[in-house]
Amino acid sequence: MLWKSGLLGLAGFAFMLGAGSAEAQDSCKNRGELDAIYCDENGDLVADVPKDKKKLRNPSTIVFAYSPVEDPAVYENIFKPFTTYLAKCTGKKIVYYPVQSNSAEIEAMRSGRLHVAGFSTGPTGFAVNMAGAIPFAAKGTAQQYRGYHLALVVKADSPYQKITDLKGKKVAHTSASSNSGNLAPRALFPALGLTPEKDYQVVYSGGHDKSALGVVSGDFDAAPVASDVLERMITRGTLKKEQIRVIYQSPTFPTSSFAYAHDLEPALAQKLTKCFYDFRFTPEMTKEFNGDDRFYPITYKKDWEVVRTVAEASGTPYNKAQYEKESAAEHAAQQKKAQQKLQQAPKKQ
Repeated sequence: MLWKSGLLGLAGFAFMLGAGSAEAQDSCKNRGELDAIYCDENGDLVADVPKDKKKLRNPSTIVFAYSPVEDPAVYENIFKPFTTYLAKCTGKKIVYYPVQSNSAEIEAMRSGRLHVAGFSTGPTGFAVNMAGAIPFAAKGTAQQYRGYHLALVVKADSPYQKITDLKGKKVAHTSASSNSGNLAPRALFPALGLTPEKDYQVVYSGGHDKSALGVVSGDFDAAPVASDVLERMITRGTLKKEQIRVIYQSPTFPTSSFAYAHDLEPALAQKLTKCFYDFRFTPEMTKEFNGDDRFYPITYKKDWEVVRTVAEASGTPYNKAQYEKESAAEHAAQQKKAQQKLQQAPKKQ
């Protein structure tokens, strides 16, 4: 069923990955890091459009999702003006899919249940290689797409002043596949004198907002989070600027990508792309997205190069083996949280 979170599919998804590999066309001349059911003969690092026209899709209902960096319900409302516009622009019904995890979002596109979506920076690589996603846009302005930093935050009144002060402490990472929330810290922190797992305890929070709020509440000593998420939380009032301090900031990374499924009919993919590029954010969306007012054109090969570099440097390449490992870790973390909620729930008298 479409509305299931997809977490139950991790074992089944692993099976599906293997099953899909058996269907691969051996005639593919170049595949790169793509899973075996895809091909990249033009060398642009994303899946080619299927040569068999019978495999192309032109659904009457377009399913759209946005990365679960924060509460999915929040973004369903934020994107409402856009999804309403997209329905008029494409002439199709648009359904918003509130995904609960990165792996659920990627699995949904791979299985054909999700047609166009916003993926977080890190998971974009897995969406491309494991789900045949074609990134084509990012939030931005007329001049450029939105960039962000890894911001290492601590509680404002904490004693931590520099990154090495966190040795022996508890630091929240967001999820295994997150760029700023996990991969970048593992790639960048060691050179600064702080190695994750070795110098501090890593605890997966499940989201950038959860990491930041966990620091404020004292659950974690520090957390690497995306600077744009911090800005949005402060704008909405869910976090006060004076509650935290940033003790380290990374170079700029591209923010979330928007991608469509590789097997959409080319005419539909072209229409979707144009609809995205022509749309101008409402004042409310511009406020929410820190001044961004449109979807800016990008390509995975060029604009995600720095992200791929971080993934390789951190020993977490965007391949099948790594994806299955990180999906399992994400699933385990969510199961643990669900169990904790059940234990904390008040018992009926």
